[in-house]
Amino acid sequence: MRIPLSSPDITESEIQAVGRVLRTPRLSLGPKLEEFEEAVAAYTGAEHAVAVNSGTSGLHLCIRALRIGPGDEVILPSLTFVAAANAVCYERAVPVFVDVEAKTLNLDPAKIEAAITPRTRAILVVHTFGCPADLSRILGIARQHRLRVIEDACEALGAEHAGRKVGPLGNAGVFAFYPNKQITTGEGGMIVTQDAGVATVARALRNQGRSQAGEWLEHGELGYNYRLSEINCALGVEQMKRVESILEKREAVAREYHRRLNGNSDLELPPLEVPGGRISWFVYVVRLGARFRQQQRDWIWREMASHGIGCGRYFAPIHWQPIYRDLAGPRPDLANTEWSAVRSLALPFFNKLQPAEIDEVCCTLQELIRVVPPDMVHPH
Repeated sequence: MRIPLSSPDITESEIQAVGRVLRTPRLSLGPKLEEFEEAVAAYTGAEHAVAVNSGTSGLHLCIRALRIGPGDEVILPSLTFVAAANAVCYERAVPVFVDVEAKTLNLDPAKIEAAITPRTRAILVVHTFGCPADLSRILGIARQHRLRVIEDACEALGAEHAGRKVGPLGNAGVFAFYPNKQITTGEGGMIVTQDAGVATVARALRNQGRSQAGEWLEHGELGYNYRLSEINCALGVEQMKRVESILEKREAVAREYHRRLNGNSDLELPPLEVPGGRISWFVYVVRLGARFRQQQRDWIWREMASHGIGCGRYFAPIHWQPIYRDLAGPRPDLANTEWSAVRSLALPFFNKLQPAEIDEVCCTLQELIRVVPPDMVHPH
């Protein structure tokens, strides 16, 4: 693509930092791991941070560390990446999907209590596209019903709710550092928590169940190889040094998109701000208006690609995935989820996206909206 959907922002200093690690004998579980964990903990206000090899691994270890297991129900949105539900199912727990708010696309607090049953153990909150969820209300519901809260902040490093960074506000939270994220380690994730017990269990589980006090060949838990290498952590340390400037650049791109597209009655734009919070811009997702259907959205997506412009269809609801037709628990009404899913289009979004590229994306999109065939049928 001439204008890709995403592009990592790597500087020469970061390349040199990775090179320095390669000149040492320590490529795993070394000082860069500790430095990266300390940097993320300090930035987010967490007491503990545990680096892992992906956001998915982090979510899985949160489920395990909070002792959520077979038959337990976990409430979460369906309008998100499939990894959130997969992490629940890894432990043979049951995902229960609840609808999202129409504006923010975050889990709707007003819909949660109706989904709670005697088997409910946790709420998995996703900060969708970097927009902070309404944690005050969700944490209040969790306290009332004695539920755990896991924050899927994989798309939301730096986002804030009520003046505090998201991630460690529930029982545990997870960030991810895939190349399309705000900062990247290539592959990688980070668990953050205020609970020393959760952190201790997560550290053991990521390293084949070894406790920090035990021998290398002594395994006290059924663990995994979820370690993050020193190479990845060196990149993460350098990226964290400029995380705020990265977030500012991404916000500037979002505001430019808003300026160019605002006023088009066929588009619903994401909110630029949330009351008392801060959006950490992961992607810029627009929704087509009510007269459009999925096939028309997909036609626009294909035509944008033919012009060399990468776009994404975020997200296909998890409850529409073939594997979840049988694995998921009860499904309340998911009207906002399904309405948004067939009309959403993620536009190119990355730190170094240029004004001329934004202009081309916006002009091409609006022209395609104008000429899209009107007689396509919605397949759902």
